[in-house]
Amino acid sequence: MSFTRIEFFLFFAAVLAGLAVLRDRQARKVLLLLASYYFYACWDWRFLALLMAATAVSYLVALGLDGTGGSQSKRKGLLLAGLVLNLGILGFFKYCNFFCESLGGILSPLGVQLGTLPIVLPIGISFYIFQMLSYLIDVYRGRLEPCRSVLDFALFVAFFPKLVAGPIVRAADFFPQLCSDVRMSWHDAFFGFRQFTIGLFKKVFIADRLTVFVDHVFANAGGFDAGSTWLAVLAYGVQIYCDFSGYSDMAIGTARIMGYRLPANFESPYLATSITDFWRRWHITLSTWLRDYLYIPLGGNRKGEWRTYLNLLITMVLGGLWHGASWTFVCWGALHGCALVGDKWVGAKLRPDRGAPSALARLAGWLVTMLIVFTAWVFFRAASFGQAFLMLRQMYVHPGGISWCHPFAISALLAIVLVHILMAVDRLKLDQLRPDRMATPVVLFSMWWLVLAFPAKGFNPFVYAQF
Repeated sequence: MSFTRIEFFLFFAAVLAGLAVLRDRQARKVLLLLASYYFYACWDWRFLALLMAATAVSYLVALGLDGTGGSQSKRKGLLLAGLVLNLGILGFFKYCNFFCESLGGILSPLGVQLGTLPIVLPIGISFYIFQMLSYLIDVYRGRLEPCRSVLDFALFVAFFPKLVAGPIVRAADFFPQLCSDVRMSWHDAFFGFRQFTIGLFKKVFIADRLTVFVDHVFANAGGFDAGSTWLAVLAYGVQIYCDFSGYSDMAIGTARIMGYRLPANFESPYLATSITDFWRRWHITLSTWLRDYLYIPLGGNRKGEWRTYLNLLITMVLGGLWHGASWTFVCWGALHGCALVGDKWVGAKLRPDRGAPSALARLAGWLVTMLIVFTAWVFFRAASFGQAFLMLRQMYVHPGGISWCHPFAISALLAIVLVHILMAVDRLKLDQLRPDRMATPVVLFSMWWLVLAFPAKGFNPFVYAQF
């Protein structure tokens, strides 16, 4: 079930009606859990059992971490078992065929043939597994008391607004809401509806309509001149931003309408003036997860300069692999890792204690950052290295080919640039769409009208739902 289909609006209306009728807190949570399981089962009911089994394992492991009599060795063993089981589930479904294909390519000259398994990747598995991993680690570290309520823990894992593609929610942020008497209000309903509308507009009117142009250019990589190729790459950067931030907005808005708060996942990433700044703004819940549960445990910046660089590179390579079982995603992560290493080195060697950078330095930093980000998007989007290198050749080396400029792509890019300029000079803020302003209903109605009047051709699933 997708946020952009009529089935979801009927489903959500039924959930809201049930929450409005039910007054008992436990009954409301039971309704939300059943609704979340139904939401997930609409994709493929067979994988509902996997979600429930992973939930049960993590719930029991966390209780065991609190009841081992203080034995550190037992706690470590139990945590290791929980991590291995969760990562084993993720590894089997997401990476089994990837490693079989990679190993098969190495062994094929020796006459060894490795086949693949008919594995279907469960939707949202990367997100709910990462939530449970952070929960187990926080319980082990003593930062969080284990959840005693099966209902609360199951709802934390399966809460339907964020189940498919995040945001990645921390248990410490969500459990207090489950323990309080959360109620719907007109205030939350308005702000939730506003954020959902903006997300729907980003996804359906912008991202889905750019898909046709972007897919055509990448499918015919090497057949367009530099201008058309660059336009397609820039359009893809806008597409994936509007697609993923649109999902996050809809998830946050849906939860807000019901009275629940989910963390922000994007903060104008294309205004970043360094690659470090970019990762503070892009997919915030993943970048902070990687920082807290991978980069810092590896040693962070506490073990010397070169170890810091290595830790950054390892973190980003694994972050790239998290996005997809392909070497192109690994390359994308490695490029960002190298850029982060370079940014940290430049900051340590060339910009120590020089105060705030000048406007010219910020502009230069923004240009370099965007060049890195959009070049790396080529590997993120390309189906193979061959396709990626053809795109890069057209962008940087060989401008010959067929010229094609898509009018909507140009319009969308100009609109995004204008919006970012207004945000940069503090002339445009989401908070300006308040219920007491006359422009608010006009803007929101216009977004809905554009979505309904100019739908994209066919159904386009959310990009991050694949991960």
